[in-house]
Amino acid sequence: MLNNKTVLITGGSGSFGNKFVEVILREFPNVKKIIIYSRGELKQFNMKQRWPEKDYPQLRYFIGDVRDKDRLIRACEGVDVIIHAAAIKQVDTAEYNPDECIKTNVGGAQNVIDAALRCGVQDVVALSTDKACAPINLYGATKLTSDKLFVAANNISGRKDIRFSVVRYGNVMGSRGSVIPFFQEKVKEGAKELPITDMRMTRFNITLEEGVQLVLFALRHHLGGEIFIPKIPSYHICDVARAIAPDLPQVEVGIRPGEKLHEEMITATDSLNTIDLGERYAILPSISFNGNRTKEEYIKHYGAKPVKEGFHYSSDTNDTWETVESIKEKIARYVDTEHII
Repeated sequence: MLNNKTVLITGGSGSFGNKFVEVILREFPNVKKIIIYSRGELKQFNMKQRWPEKDYPQLRYFIGDVRDKDRLIRACEGVDVIIHAAAIKQVDTAEYNPDECIKTNVGGAQNVIDAALRCGVQDVVALSTDKACAPINLYGATKLTSDKLFVAANNISGRKDIRFSVVRYGNVMGSRGSVIPFFQEKVKEGAKELPITDMRMTRFNITLEEGVQLVLFALRHHLGGEIFIPKIPSYHICDVARAIAPDLPQVEVGIRPGEKLHEEMITATDSLNTIDLGERYAILPSISFNGNRTKEEYIKHYGAKPVKEGFHYSSDTNDTWETVESIKEKIARYVDTEHII
């Protein structure tokens, strides 16, 4: 699928980009080129130490910001596939810097779309978040807007052979800024207790590897316009703390600005356009401006079935849950603290 292709990853020097490069080099040894496009000079330097240029000539590095359309277009020349991972992701950062968040998450998304259309890119997959579903914070609202832009981009592609789709998932286990490295750092510092925002809080859980595989599924199968959502387990935040530091007491400190008690990935209203693919769901476009594919065509393509009207997918009502033991096992197996950058 990606052999002999040129792939560009925006925000490519972050946690997802590192794992994506690792998987692509493993599964597609004949990939033509992987372009890391990001503004993180130090992060790119660290990636070069992990994958030296003399041993991995297919890796290329562009310093650039998705806000800079001209630079992005130059980087996209000759590119076949774009994975859009660049974003301002911290909820509190977005709340205190709303204009910067909008410029990156919304304006940057439109720049990626424009660059892809201008440069003859064939496939674009954008990374979203559970916070884009029924958003209550600016980060979620900008990512919902980004999702809408990528879905609608299929309707302005004209005769170009290009497909845009989105993958939406929950908290990534061990990614930069997430709860696991936060708790681990507290333990390393000698904390006497671990802060819990709310003892009732739940989240969806996915590993970086699973996130990459969801993107690859989208690239293999998407028709354009889908928002792909994996079926993944939930966890209680307090169980994560027990898995990391079973002997430390937990103290409730209150929910931060813009934070939810539980996360949704599909609302009851979304159910009208949602199909069940087996191991994942897909929310289909609600509007087709140019007579694009019908819901029935998507169902036939995936061998899927519609979900029941009123169905919703939320972390607190999920039917699959992590336990303290399963969290311990996944931390030991999947959380690579060396490459969380």
